[in-house]
Amino acid sequence: MMMKLLKGTKIYSILTGNCPVCQNERMYTKRNPYDVTSTLTMEERCSHCSTKYKIEPSFFYGAMYVSYPVGLIFAGIAFILSYLVFNLNLIQTYLIIVLVMFATLPIILRLSRNIWINLFMTYDKTRSIKNRSVPKFVSPKNASIK
Repeated sequence: MMMKLLKGTKIYSILTGNCPVCQNERMYTKRNPYDVTSTLTMEERCSHCSTKYKIEPSFFYGAMYVSYPVGLIFAGIAFILSYLVFNLNLIQTYLIIVLVMFATLPIILRLSRNIWINLFMTYDKTRSIKNRSVPKFVSPKNASIK
């Protein structure tokens, strides 16, 4: 229910991994980020609005710059919980941070890509709604100039 309220925002596209333009279909071929063979395998285009995800070759290399702060957020949360809340010693805290970073790597990678593509594309409500009443091709005979 909460996610439906966020539809049309960048947060919705980032958290769900949906197309940043229409937000109707997933960008990734597999829903599960822990399917190691296809964690970063994406569709070439959105089948709903035809948005091309790879704007240019090596477009997602920029997501590396986003993955660092995203990883720091996960590590920071692990530190706060283990050291400050559960009062574990520093070695135990360090081991928990390493485990959390390793366990959340596929999520961090996808979130970074989602954030990166949303920096360059925005939601378009008109492309979100499929208009079936307008034909895709209008022949010159049927076109009228007014």
